Amino acid sequence: MSGNTGVLSSMTGFARADGGDGSASWSWEIKSVNGRNLDLRCRLPNGYEDLDPVVRSTMSEAFARGNFQLNLSLDMGKQNTSFQINREVLDQIRDVIAELETEVPSAPARLDGLLGLRGVIEAVEDEETEEQIQSRKEAMKADLSSAIARLREARQEEGQRLDSVVRAMLERISDLISSAADLAAVQPDALRARLREQVAALLEASPALPEERLAQEAALLITKADIREELDRLRSHVEAAQELLKQAGPCGRRLDFLCQEFNREANTLCSKSSDVELTRIGLELKATIEQFREQIQNLE
Repeated sequence: MSGNTGVLSSMTGFARADGGDGSASWSWEIKSVNGRNLDLRCRLPNGYEDLDPVVRSTMSEAFARGNFQLNLSLDMGKQNTSFQINREVLDQIRDVIAELETEVPSAPARLDGLLGLRGVIEAVEDEETEEQIQSRKEAMKADLSSAIARLREARQEEGQRLDSVVRAMLERISDLISSAADLAAVQPDALRARLREQVAALLEASPALPEERLAQEAALLITKADIREELDRLRSHVEAAQELLKQAGPCGRRLDFLCQEFNREANTLCSKSSDVELTRIGLELKATIEQFREQIQNLE
């Protein structure tokens, strides 16, 4: 895919390219916004519809994703105009005059009067040759390439801004994972202490309860509360996202899929948490992941 060489590209941008050939002037305008796939709506002047396949082919080579609105406006300017006499209309008028002269006495028809009648004199615009039209279309194609190049630049400029934003968010996610890991390291000890107190209270209230059964239940609760696997997977997702940002080519769709994995692990972390502070970190982690997802929606 051309147009992406190690630089992040946004799906938002606008570009314009003007051209002319002395007889006409034209302007290409392209606007792009976010889109799951490459969707192009193209408006072309009458007589230039055959440029549509060229437009679609060139756009698909330059871009991977986005909703595009492309418009070609054409101004033919003032065309050379000549005048000619419509002999058929003039002959019809003369026949009518000759017929009426036998019935109604009148002065002979004057030339200026005849020429002033509607339809006798016609304005004729010079027609362009097929070679002129084809030459103009070739020039239009060149200007289309210029507009596409400018749109790529605009999208990459916005992509550079997004690059710093999403990297900062990844750094924040990494920091939150580290904070959660610090709490997770002491969580089993705290959970065991709390369970000992609860077990002791239960045994005092009901000595008949088997202590072994209570110990098994306590071990099961500790295992369920273990979030080390979730933290490991979250770290792995951060590394994968950082690698995607380094690679050439569009990465927005893959980052979007990765966000689903981020959310899954963050949700599991929150559901396993038995500590208020760990829950707070988990909720902040989920909020940061959502902000990250919103930003990468703009990436190609």
